[in-house]
Amino acid sequence: MSFVWDNIEKADNGEGMKELNSCKEAMASSIENKYFSIAHLYKDEKAMEMHIHDCYEVYFSISGGKQFLIDNKVYDIAPGDLFLINQYDSHYLTQIEKEKHERIVIMIDPDYMKEISSTETNLDACFQERNEKFSHKISLTSEQQSRFLYFVNKILTSNGYGHDLLERATFTELFVLINQIVNEKTSDKLEDKPSTYNEQVDAILSYLNNNIQYPISIGDLSKQFYISESYICRIFKSATGTTINKYMTARRISIAKSLLAEGIGVSDVCEKCGFSDYSNFLKAFTKSVGISPKKYSQNCNR
Repeated sequence: MSFVWDNIEKADNGEGMKELNSCKEAMASSIENKYFSIAHLYKDEKAMEMHIHDCYEVYFSISGGKQFLIDNKVYDIAPGDLFLINQYDSHYLTQIEKEKHERIVIMIDPDYMKEISSTETNLDACFQERNEKFSHKISLTSEQQSRFLYFVNKILTSNGYGHDLLERATFTELFVLINQIVNEKTSDKLEDKPSTYNEQVDAILSYLNNNIQYPISIGDLSKQFYISESYICRIFKSATGTTINKYMTARRISIAKSLLAEGIGVSDVCEKCGFSDYSNFLKAFTKSVGISPKKYSQNCNR
C-alpha cells in the first residue's frame, strides 16, 4: 500500500473528532450522538458473540486476519478488504491468530446517513441496496485504499475554525467514494465470492437460513445431513467460530428487527422468525437489542 497510516501525525488539541480505541465505544458514541465515530484498533478486543447493532459499520482491514461470518456467508479477510455491515446483519469476527490485528472501524447512525443524502444521491445505498452480485466484502485496490485512508485521516485531523463543517464534508466525500466503488464492483461480471471453507457447513448455513421460520434442533440437522450431532456441532464451530444455537438466535433477531421496522406486528414477527413462544422471543430480543420488540417497533414506526 502506498499510503502509510503509521506516519500520519494526528492533531490532539481538543478540537475535531476523537479517534477511539474500542468498537463498543464507537458504537455507543455514534448512536448517542446520532453521528458517526471512528476507531483505529491494533489488537483483538474481547470476543463478541454473533451480534447485531443499530448502526452501520464499515470495517477496513489493514493487517488482514482470519474470517468474518456475516449472515449466511463466511469471508476470508486480507489487508485492504472493506466490509459494509448494516443494522440487520448478524455478524461475528473469528479470533485472529496473530499479535497485531490492525483495522479501522467506522460506526454510523443510519439517520445521519439519511440526513446527509440528497434526493439524487442516497449515501446509505452501499448498506441497503443488494442484488444477486452483492457481497459484504470489497477488496480495495492500492489507490482506493490510499483514498480511503486519506479521507479518514482528514476527518481525524480537522481542527480549528470550521472543523465541524470540514469533518462532515469529508465524511460525505468518503461515502461518495465507497458507493462509487460498490457500484463498480456490482456491475462487474466477476464478483467477490465468499470463502469456500467447507461444503458441509455451507449446506448447513443455507438450510438454516431457508428454514429459519421453523424450530430447528441439532438433532434435526443431524438427520437432515446424515452426520452425528457432535460432528455437526464441531465442524460448524470450527468453520464459523460460533455455535449453531447462537448463530440461529442472532439470525432470528436480525430478521425480527427488519420485520419490526417494516411495521409487522410483534406476534407475527415472533412466528415468522421461528421462536418457540413469545416469552423466548421477548427474552432473546431484549437481551440482544436492549429494548423489547414492541418498543423497538414503536421507535422505528413513529
